[in-house]
Amino acid sequence: MNDSKSPRKWIAEHIAALPKSGIRDFFELVNSMDDVISLGIGEPDFATPWHIREATIYALKQGYTSYTSNLGDLRLRKEVCKYAAANFALNCDPEQECIITVGVSEGLDLLLRAVLNPGDEVLYHEPCYVSYAPGIRMTHARPVPVQTYEKHDFVLQVEHLEEKVSPRSKVLLLNYPNNPTGAGLTLADKQKLADFVIRHDLLLISDEIYEELNYIPRSPSIASLPGMHERSVVLNGFSKAYAMTGYRIAYALGNAAIIDAMMKIHQYSMLCASSIAQAAALEALRHGASQREQMRQEYEQRRNLIVRRFNQMGLNCFTPRGAFYVFPCISSSGLSSQEFATRLLHEKKVALVPGSAFGACGEGFVRCSYATSMQDIETALQRIGEFIGG
Repeated sequence: MNDSKSPRKWIAEHIAALPKSGIRDFFELVNSMDDVISLGIGEPDFATPWHIREATIYALKQGYTSYTSNLGDLRLRKEVCKYAAANFALNCDPEQECIITVGVSEGLDLLLRAVLNPGDEVLYHEPCYVSYAPGIRMTHARPVPVQTYEKHDFVLQVEHLEEKVSPRSKVLLLNYPNNPTGAGLTLADKQKLADFVIRHDLLLISDEIYEELNYIPRSPSIASLPGMHERSVVLNGFSKAYAMTGYRIAYALGNAAIIDAMMKIHQYSMLCASSIAQAAALEALRHGASQREQMRQEYEQRRNLIVRRFNQMGLNCFTPRGAFYVFPCISSSGLSSQEFATRLLHEKKVALVPGSAFGACGEGFVRCSYATSMQDIETALQRIGEFIGG
């Protein structure tokens, strides 16, 4: 086809080169089938707690439907900073070091665009959330993946970072507790990574969206460690911990100059997050702790079941320290991750995500979300057992 006559000629080259999400492509197939049990999408199966929904309705009834500050409602920013100080030892000024964003996805997009120049390098771990490398590429910067290994509980090792760091390195991007592996960091792990960031004069981006879903003792945020405050931005939100995915509401905390740069982009694109969603988030922080903890405990029970059963099947499965995913190794099946997931879907109507969707080093694994009912998990596990036993 003559490119001059093709609609593709209008597409920017760096966008045309981006692959589509491996998760979304796979679930287009899932959505075309009936009676599938899905352990795939990372979305809580709980309804948003009623008092949060009620606060949403009340905000609407009261006419709280106008723009807020570009940075977000100051009441919410104050509550976010209060919460971060109490729970993560992270002390931030709500007027200069906090911005409310349309989900962590927008927060990360704003942040990458605010700090990266063409040719800058971003170090990040794989397996990782599918948007990291494409988000970096959209800024014309270079993603530099660093492999993590099951033998290290999928914790990023400093010696592996040292092999990849270069004079062009500008950012270290972390996500712990981790999607897709469920890995988590101890305080000692955080200190080693903080020392690396300081030693190489990097900016730290810490995606902590699953921080409230921890199954190990909580430790201070890596951004709170000595020497890290001015070189860190933390991203967190309400989707996972409060079952508020559709609200698309999150926040960023950190270096005031970077938050200001993020606000510039935000005010020319989104302007502000939904005022109604901000009212709901305020209610979640003020009165949602007990429901948040109830959901975390339920996830932990599901985690214990699914890890035990996978290991009994002979599919070695690391015990997650946080989030609501397991990442069992399926190499003993003799199938690739894509083959395993596709055949399981067609033969047993159970949907998992191929580990290769999260980076090349995810090959040999599949991601299973346990953010679904215990009954569905048990039925899915029975079918998986039949699949690998057959």
